[in-house]
Amino acid sequence: MNFLDGHLFPENQQPLIITAAPYAPSYVPSDFPEDIPVTMEAQIQKAVDCYNAGATVLHLHVRELDGRGSKRLSKFNELVAGVRKAVPEMIIQVGGSISFAPETDGAAAKWLSDDTRHMLADLDPKPDQVTVTVNTSQMNVLEHFDYEDLRGTSMEDPATFQAYKEMTVPSQPGWVEEHIRRLSAAGIQSAFQCYNINSFESVERLMRRGIYKGPLVMNWVAISGGMDAPNIYNMANIVRAVPDGALLTVESSVLNVLPINMMGIAMGLHVRCGIEDNLWNQQRTKKFSTVQQVEQLVRISREFGRPIATAQQAREISKIGVFYDTVEESLAANGFAPNRIGRQQGHLRKVA
Repeated sequence: MNFLDGHLFPENQQPLIITAAPYAPSYVPSDFPEDIPVTMEAQIQKAVDCYNAGATVLHLHVRELDGRGSKRLSKFNELVAGVRKAVPEMIIQVGGSISFAPETDGAAAKWLSDDTRHMLADLDPKPDQVTVTVNTSQMNVLEHFDYEDLRGTSMEDPATFQAYKEMTVPSQPGWVEEHIRRLSAAGIQSAFQCYNINSFESVERLMRRGIYKGPLVMNWVAISGGMDAPNIYNMANIVRAVPDGALLTVESSVLNVLPINMMGIAMGLHVRCGIEDNLWNQQRTKKFSTVQQVEQLVRISREFGRPIATAQQAREISKIGVFYDTVEESLAANGFAPNRIGRQQGHLRKVA
């Protein structure tokens, strides 16, 4: 991205898009009973509350009545339909893992089979986005947790801690290509989760080879444990590579969420918060609900002088429903340099 003179002035920045992640599949309801919704009605209401607080994107996971993360597509259909009815303009972003929560106490936290994950393209009603991870990676989400982040939660249990410490995210090239094709065919936007410069470069190659022909909407996931650490050097590295036409949301975890988001707000990027990423205020003196986290970012952004995106603005900025006919059109719309004429972009075994 190019940062020209005046890029820190709010009049030269897009309105801020806030993604709320309130469903927290890695926690159990007893970790934060005041804020983790369990019934379908409560899960729908949580979306409404986040929207009313200022979030225009909902990162969606689903719970069963026993409190565990749901792996049933029928439950996803039910929640997507309920949210669509309650807040029709909110952007619904389904988490591409379905649910990486363990099915029993002490069981491994793992993602579901490729075939099951592909079924997210068949959700009815369809979401606006599904997150797409790129490149298989270690996903030790606990690597930079402090013990105080765990105290009094289910993560304090050694077996549960070990399950999440050893988690990996499977995202081989064949799965990624097929998943993008299915989502695009269904009119669902791929929201790319880029863990470092390598995964971003893989996304660029997918676009240059015509696998994905749409707006580049992506998260920089700075949670360590196989992904970028949340620091200014890593952020600058990824931001420098991302083209001007892309939408970039910054994402971190625990007490890193707020400062990383503050940097993102100041730079004209977009942000994510919620108890999926962090349960605590910055002093760890009390738990901080998703709505409180959204409200905090709204206040900070307004102090910067940067307005909060309306739902309609968020849809326009995200280019929901937009796809391109050709590789050349896609590259130009996103701000990439064009492919060199006559240069091979890599051998494809499948027709793009």
